[in-house]
Amino acid sequence: MAANSSSSPDLEELDRAQCMALLGEGGIGRVAFDDGEGPTVVPVNYAVDGDAVVFRTSVSGRVNRSLLTSVVGGEVRAAFEVDRYDEASRKGWSVLLRGGVHPLSDEEKAAAARVEPWAGGEREAWFRLAAREVSGRRVHRP
Repeated sequence: MAANSSSSPDLEELDRAQCMALLGEGGIGRVAFDDGEGPTVVPVNYAVDGDAVVFRTSVSGRVNRSLLTSVVGGEVRAAFEVDRYDEASRKGWSVLLRGGVHPLSDEEKAAAARVEPWAGGEREAWFRLAAREVSGRRVHRP
């Protein structure tokens, strides 16, 4: 039996402003980078800070060790992704940022958007991903 086209989900491409607005709530996202052994994706707490996201992690954690050892010219190329999905309504969205990540200096930390850690323990390694490329999609039913 053919699917009813009126109940098929619509896929809407989002512009940069819409994407950054969706990210504006902060929360948990995923940072993707090459840790020297291949692509890695790690969940982190984040906040939007202008056209960038700021995230915190453990000084002894995998993200910090990998990003700090990979910094060339002050930054590492990485991606950052956040999505939300409601199973009941089958609606959701996904936003992807790509750009350079660099560790924040003490002065930059003082001026950056506040990021509240979700996981326990010390989260004193702060990073900023400057969004050079921003893309997003929203799925909804008509």
